[in-house]
Amino acid sequence: MPTKKELLSTPIRHIDLAKYNVVPLVDAMASMAYTSRDTARAASIYEMMLRDTDCGVILCLAGSLISAGLQKVFVDMIRNNMVDAIVSTGANIVDQDFFEALGFRHYIAGDEYKYGNGDANLREMMIDRIYDTFIDEEELRICDETTEKIINTLEPRAYSSREIIREMGGRRPRGTTIPSSSRRMRRTCPSSVRRSRTARPGSGLWRTSTRGAGRRWCPSTLPRTFTS
Repeated sequence: MPTKKELLSTPIRHIDLAKYNVVPLVDAMASMAYTSRDTARAASIYEMMLRDTDCGVILCLAGSLISAGLQKVFVDMIRNNMVDAIVSTGANIVDQDFFEALGFRHYIAGDEYKYGNGDANLREMMIDRIYDTFIDEEELRICDETTEKIINTLEPRAYSSREIIREMGGRRPRGTTIPSSSRRMRRTCPSSVRRSRTARPGSGLWRTSTRGAGRRWCPSTLPRTFTS
């Protein structure tokens, strides 16, 4: 039986579409059949949406997308003003993107684990599985506790989801530990929530988008993009 360290050894790598020119390939799909032609048609519709400055583009994220390696795709769409708003599941925002912002990773699972074989052993090792992807449960608990710590520092009042996520992107918790009830060794949270940009309009967490009617705040990375 592989060890936990061996199972969590091959991280998911986020695809960088800027390294490829997929336009000719997608255009060629217009003359094919089934989902290929649907893909080309969807690309054509999206292009029309981007050219129409009176059209608001809402990106809806559902499913395990960040853990699947699509994080950079969404970031590039935001930075290039290709979306005006994002509606996302909390899992993509917190347990996947914010999780990776804390320095943690998702890992490739072997094909033998796809359909539940070995789940009992994975549970004993505190490894969570999303189909063919592994996550360290101990690190997920750190992520949850970090989120709780950030929220507990806020002034008691009603918050929109956008406000909560903006706080998650901008605050720097000093650290926390996983619950003492854990059967595993206690770990210390990374000393800070890493962010590489400053939180000011124009060049940081939030920048101005000129797409669509008027000017609006457009976040630069996914943990800060959820709007309600």
